[in-house]
Amino acid sequence: MKLHELSPIDGSTKERKRIGRGPASGQGKTAGKGHKGQKARAGHGQRPGFEGGQMPLQRRVPKRGFNNIFATRYAIINLDALNAFEDGAVVDTDALIHAGAVKKAPYGVKVLGNGEITKKITVKAAAFSASAKEKIEAAGGTAEVM
Repeated sequence: MKLHELSPIDGSTKERKRIGRGPASGQGKTAGKGHKGQKARAGHGQRPGFEGGQMPLQRRVPKRGFNNIFATRYAIINLDALNAFEDGAVVDTDALIHAGAVKKAPYGVKVLGNGEITKKITVKAAAFSASAKEKIEAAGGTAEVM
């Protein structure tokens, strides 16, 4: 097979509709736009969400909740995910990102106490739950707040 022998699969492409090219084309005269009105004009169109002057949906629906712009949102990780590291390893934010345990942690990582830890490791994180800190130290490791 050569480059000049390649062609698209049947049905994957279609001809461009040539509008306003006379009555024989089937799309002549008004070019598929009907007779007059806003939609027949050049440059017509309303902004997205415009409902003809009716109160738009995004304004009819009541506001809910509150978004605290000062909140520190930690990336969270559970204890059982720390078993992926070897004994004696130092686990910090960079090590967790490199291992794929967390995607990104702009405010640091918080370790939660879900699951069990079997390795003796040093965990450096921005925050720990009380149960997580207790379980890490019971396994012989250390929990350091960065």
